[in-house]
Amino acid sequence: MRLALRHVLFAALGCAAGLSAALPVSNFEPARARAQSAPAVPAAAEGPAIPRNRAEIAYSFAPVVKKAQPAVVNVFASRVERMPANPLLDDPIFRRFFGEGGGMPGRSPMAQSLGSGVIVDPSGLVVTNNHVIENMTDVKVALADKREFPAKILLRDPRTDLAVLKLADGGAFPTMELGDSDALEVGDLTLAIGNPFGVGQTVTQGIVSALARTHVGISDYGFFIQTDAAINPGNSGGPLVDMNARVVGINSAIFSKSGGSVGIGFAIPVNMVKNVLAAAKGGGKLVRRPWLGATLQTMSQEIAEGLSLERPAGALLADVEPKGPAAEAGLKRGDVIIAVDGQSADDPEAVGYRLGTKPLGGQATLGVLRGGKKTTVQIRLTPAPEVPSRDTVKLKGQSPFSGATVVNISPAVVEEMSVQGAANGVVVSDIEDGSLAQQLALQRGDVVLAVNDQKVETTRDLEKAAASRAYYWKITIGRGGQVFTTVVGG
Repeated sequence: MRLALRHVLFAALGCAAGLSAALPVSNFEPARARAQSAPAVPAAAEGPAIPRNRAEIAYSFAPVVKKAQPAVVNVFASRVERMPANPLLDDPIFRRFFGEGGGMPGRSPMAQSLGSGVIVDPSGLVVTNNHVIENMTDVKVALADKREFPAKILLRDPRTDLAVLKLADGGAFPTMELGDSDALEVGDLTLAIGNPFGVGQTVTQGIVSALARTHVGISDYGFFIQTDAAINPGNSGGPLVDMNARVVGINSAIFSKSGGSVGIGFAIPVNMVKNVLAAAKGGGKLVRRPWLGATLQTMSQEIAEGLSLERPAGALLADVEPKGPAAEAGLKRGDVIIAVDGQSADDPEAVGYRLGTKPLGGQATLGVLRGGKKTTVQIRLTPAPEVPSRDTVKLKGQSPFSGATVVNISPAVVEEMSVQGAANGVVVSDIEDGSLAQQLALQRGDVVLAVNDQKVETTRDLEKAAASRAYYWKITIGRGGQVFTTVVGG
């Protein structure tokens, strides 16, 4: 279950922060004239050259925009809402005057969502945010040239808040190249293109304000590019673009008290996008990532002092699965992971991101602190095992679980659904709209631990318990690492 950051707004975004030179108004001549009069900026051997005068900063982003903008799209998603049963709506005279939706104020048969996206393959593959199309069934995409196409949802990845769409056949689509988010540096110029507030495609500009932002609470892989570019509702899923017109991130959320941009926006690094895109191209419905087989804990100052560390950085191994990759590599409780393949990892989110961007197969090198000394270990990049098998069951009847689909718990299910603190029970994988389970407020990822004081070990245990008749139901649920018990009438 995702953590909700107090002021993080999940809205469709876009990105912008104006680069404004402190020049008199009279100095802002047209860009073309400036380009003709300004001397050429000398190429630097390492990195961009620092502007030496006002003429050298009087440039335009137009060439970058012209190259990138055609591949940016608007995403329109919708679903038909199931209206509560009402005999009046079945009256033919009522329908004649008010239509199938009832025509009543405040009642709409459709739920809608607006966001942005970017075409990353000529065949029409579009990357956007999962929250833009979450729970939606119909998706349409509008290109910059005003063409519109229906889109099929190829893959949803709630863990990263990413989704991949496929446009209906329309020939070769304009695309944007994927860059390398690990090559970004704080201070790099970036553009964000999207559809803020539905006003139409808009370009904004800013810099990379920070890298490797964690503890943001947006997705399971909390590792984000922070930008001061103005990101607003409607731009979710739009690209963060570098000065070579390449995608370096997918804009996802803002930190805001008002709902508008205050210059703190977050983008998913494109290196995470690449794994999701590869899974979609391979026909997968799930993104399988390397499994560490260990529980990581954030380092505090007290823990760091207890381990004689100079600073509270790294991810502490609080528990290790006996047969997981971490155990096979010789990692133990109390070890601290500080790097993955030479890239620093200051907290569990960073370790998860670094491993999550690695392809399955092969090995990764972990930098580890053990007993105050640095060492390295090799860990296999294998997916979490699905043992026991899921044995998926959809519950029916008149029990409070009717309409819920459940699966057996396993390391693969724990990873996929971000189940916290549960080793036993069965996991709710889906809830049917309007069902008794939905009325009970069950959620995807909940772990059913016991029914009427009887432990639930497998999906068949729950199916048997749900099939019985009872005057009341005493249900014990695990959610977000906490255990709750409730009693409902039979």
